[in-house]
Parts: sequence; C-alpha cells; structure tokens
Amino acid sequence: MKAQHVSLCLLGTMLFLGSVHARGLRRCLVSMDMHHIEESFQEIKRAIQAKDTFQNVTILATSETLHSIKPLDVCCVTKSLLEFYVNRVFKDHQEVNPQILRKISSIANSFLYMQKALQQCQEQRLCHCGQEATNATRIIHDNYDQLDVRSAAIKSLGELDLVLAWIGQNHQGTSTA
Repeated sequence: MKAQHVSLCLLGTMLFLGSVHARGLRRCLVSMDMHHIEESFQEIKRAIQAKDTFQNVTILATSETLHSIKPLDVCCVTKSLLEFYVNRVFKDHQEVNPQILRKISSIANSFLYMQKALQQCQEQRLCHCGQEATNATRIIHDNYDQLDVRSAAIKSLGELDLVLAWIGQNHQGTSTA
C-alpha cells in the first residue's frame, strides 16, 4: 500500500513538473496578431505565387518537416523559421510593385518582432534546440539553396501560408486576435 502511495506521489510530481516545464515554454511564445499577418499575406499571395515557375518543388519539404517537430523544439524551429525568412527570403526577394513590397515589409517587421522575443528566450536557455529541430531547419535551407536565389525567395514567399499556419497552430493561446 505504501509503495502504491509513493508511486502515485512520484507520478503526480512528474506530471506537475511536466506541466510547469510546458508553461515555461509557453513564456517563450510571442504575443502577435497572427490574423493581421495572415491577412497581409493573403492580399499578396496570388501575385507572389503567379511568379513561381517551379510548381512541383517545395522549400518546406512537405508539411511533414514542420508537423514532426516535438513540442520541446517548437521555440527553436519557430526562431529558425523567422530567422530564415528575415535574413534570406525577405532580403533575397526583389519586388517592384510598391503595394506588394509594403505588405512584405509589414510581414518582415512582424517577424523581426517575434524573432527578438524568441532570441531573449534562447538567451535565457528557455528555447531548446534538439537534433530534430536542427535537421528540419537544415532541410529547409538545403531546399532553398537548390534553386537560384530569386526563384527560392519567390517559392518561400509563396509557402508563407504554411509557416503562418504552423506558427499559429503551435503558439495557440499566445497570439492576439
């Protein structure tokens, strides 16, 4: 009887610590108006995707690359995706249409804001980067590098809805509507 009580206490303690750890990860999630970002993207999506000449290629290597990410690695992958878009995609894309350029700039600014918040979490060692997170990020970069810079930037912008959906799904309860 005493062994069962100890086992139950141990199990309860483990569950409690697991929930505290999960809440600790939640602190690293960024409060952002994802609906506004998604709206901005939807307004330019058709124009961006019309420029995509590689319809049978994907940068995000199927949605499985992102959907197989463990909850512990979500912060790291989110930070890496934001970094990828800010440092490569948005910089590599050359847009002549001022309306599209404004929307892309707005999205880029939102990504910078989220990136800063996640950087703080990583500095506090609250943003775990496991091997799966590293592999997923490497696959995305490798796919990007297989295309010429202009085509890769267009392709990645065209797939932005997948990234936004993934961020929204994995950061539920932290974005403001």
